[in-house]
Amino acid sequence: MALKYNKATFLVVSLAMIAALLESSTAQSTVHVVGGTGASAWVVPTGGATVYSNWAANNTFKVNDVLVFNFVTRVHDVAQVTKAAFGACNTTSPISRKTNSPANFTLTSAGEHYYICTSPGHCLGGQKLSLNVTSGASSPAPTPTPTPTPAAPAPTPTSSPPPPTPTQTPAPTPTTSSPSPPAPTPTSPPSTTATPPSSPSPNGGNATPPSGNSAKSLGVALSSTFLAIFVALLY
Repeated sequence: MALKYNKATFLVVSLAMIAALLESSTAQSTVHVVGGTGASAWVVPTGGATVYSNWAANNTFKVNDVLVFNFVTRVHDVAQVTKAAFGACNTTSPISRKTNSPANFTLTSAGEHYYICTSPGHCLGGQKLSLNVTSGASSPAPTPTPTPTPAAPAPTPTSSPPPPTPTQTPAPTPTTSSPSPPAPTPTSPPSTTATPPSSPSPNGGNATPPSGNSAKSLGVALSSTFLAIFVALLY
């Protein structure tokens, strides 16, 4: 029983919400009288096609809005046509056509919409209207972007000074040693060999006595011999 009650309640609430949405969309639609108020505003304009293009530029058209064309029946009519037919004023194959005034057209889709009068020469005379229809969906309000709190700047690391470069002490240049003084050359001592006196020739008989010069030479030789012996004893 409770389950059936819940289903019935849900159905009633859903229908109420749908009705509210439909009422809301109908209430938001706008009725536009083409060309302005008047019993015959849809006519061949004396100022040309710019009259209706200026009127459309001063209005905003949304989906579900209604266009009302007021004209003299059997003199004018309204036909919705394609863009190509609008530009060429081609009246042969309209999308829809209404001949009785007032003629109402509900804008059921977004985009470009084109309307002309199919009476001979009226479209070429400027009795034509083009307008742009927007979807009408209200865009959601932009969500405010929170202002980011600026982060505290990171401390700049203090770089340590580079270690001092060791100064290389040049190695002492070896001093060239002074050359050793030459060893003294020993002086050879004078020869101590004494020249022996010449022996007297054994000539039988009388020996020839030495002359005075020979005796003198003998004395010098003996003196030299003794001197050499003396020097040798000193060393």
